[in-house]
Amino acid sequence: MAEELVGVIGGTGLGDALAEQLTGVELREEQTPFGAPSGPIVVGMLGNRQIAFIGRHGPGHRFGPSDVPYAANIFALKQLGVHSIIASGAVGSLRDEIAPGDLVIVDQFIDKTSRRTNTFFDGYGAVHCEMAHPTCSRLRESLLRTADPMDIKIHTEGTYVCMEGPQFSTRAESLMHRTWGGDLIGMTAMPEAKLAREAQMCYALVALASDYDCWRPHDPSKGKQTLLQEIISNLKTATDNCLALIEALLAGGESLVCEDCDCRTSLELAVWTDPKQIDAGRKEDLAVLFE
Repeated sequence: MAEELVGVIGGTGLGDALAEQLTGVELREEQTPFGAPSGPIVVGMLGNRQIAFIGRHGPGHRFGPSDVPYAANIFALKQLGVHSIIASGAVGSLRDEIAPGDLVIVDQFIDKTSRRTNTFFDGYGAVHCEMAHPTCSRLRESLLRTADPMDIKIHTEGTYVCMEGPQFSTRAESLMHRTWGGDLIGMTAMPEAKLAREAQMCYALVALASDYDCWRPHDPSKGKQTLLQEIISNLKTATDNCLALIEALLAGGESLVCEDCDCRTSLELAVWTDPKQIDAGRKEDLAVLFE
């Protein structure tokens, strides 16, 4: 593997578009203690960097948000040698100023999920990672510096409310999320960001606003098909801009893998269980997370 193997996780919209840009492609079928990932990991070149790409929802969008094998995806990337991840995902906007088609470099999360494997350490011991700042500030700054000269509408921060789904919010819920300080609503960023932190990986998320969530009523003069076409068009605009941003980042001179980053030592003080009480087999299974 190249010295800088950068992980990219594609959500709704970005997956196929990004995969088509890769050259020298190699498909890696990984197995993990948490089962198989969403699909083969595509290792190839984008710009002058080697990346490992995985589509979060799998081939043909087969996995709904609650069924995505988040733990297997993150573990498989770490197993391949990925230490930094750039992720993307479609969201609804909870703010007037975040218009459909805009990009947001997420800095905070509110996790409302309940059905997903949200830690690697069940059955291992008491492991408590710090999550006050759940995304990597260094990777976020690299994305923002890259975006600065580009003709892209981008927001430098945003709080992502991650709901379980698969149903969308009620209007009452949407209004509540706004009072909580949420800026975006989606279904896939958690537990992905938590697991990346447990795997001692740098993680940044580019959110793609496809529409306003239902706190803001739709134009009653527009039919369902018209509204759907608008959402698809907005998502395409955001996807094209996100792809351009990621390509520019990978083609530039930004250092995307930094072994001195605090994200890379997130387990240093996190394990509270007496080492003698940790099962030797389980410790061996999860050794890659501590590398």
